[in-house]
Amino acid sequence: MTVQQTGVDAGPFVMVGDHPAMDLLNTQAGCGANEIDFWKTGADVLEWCRRKGIAPPADASLEDQAGLLRDAKAVRAIARELIEQRKQGQAIDPAPLNRYLHASRSAPHVGVDADGTVVLTRTPDADAATQITGALAESVAQLLAEGDFSLVKQCEHPDCVLWFYDRTKAHRRRWCSMTLCGNRVKAAQFRKRAAASAA
Repeated sequence: MTVQQTGVDAGPFVMVGDHPAMDLLNTQAGCGANEIDFWKTGADVLEWCRRKGIAPPADASLEDQAGLLRDAKAVRAIARELIEQRKQGQAIDPAPLNRYLHASRSAPHVGVDADGTVVLTRTPDADAATQITGALAESVAQLLAEGDFSLVKQCEHPDCVLWFYDRTKAHRRRWCSMTLCGNRVKAAQFRKRAAASAA
């Protein structure tokens, strides 16, 4: 399974994180009565994963979508805790994440493609749902181990809770996206300046 990065246009999902682990956190936004969870069903998880380039093999059957939803949300909760702790410079306990990583086993497999070229792939040794949650956990593990946490940020808009990985050249990104929050802040600042100069 592979994990890809996508842009903002992701249908019902907000894909502004510039890292799969950031977009994983962004499948849940707000808090309390204002919480929005974009994963309501196992089909939602599958669609999100498809858009991120995470998909089980075409011949895999996924019968337990309720289990996939439960486990994907569990990985997301673990990810949120570990990323927030790492961002704050606290020690982390990777054991909960490792449970999902270790369950998604695979083995090297040598094959020959249609052109006769020898290819090395990995053959999964787990069901489709476990492969998916393992891929989610792996994106979080990759961020924790290799990411620069000075580039892990939350949108500066006071009403926004979305996360992103700042891949800009100068590393000065402030908003989840200019279209979602950046323009709203700039418009509010313009109105404030206009009102002040009119007074």
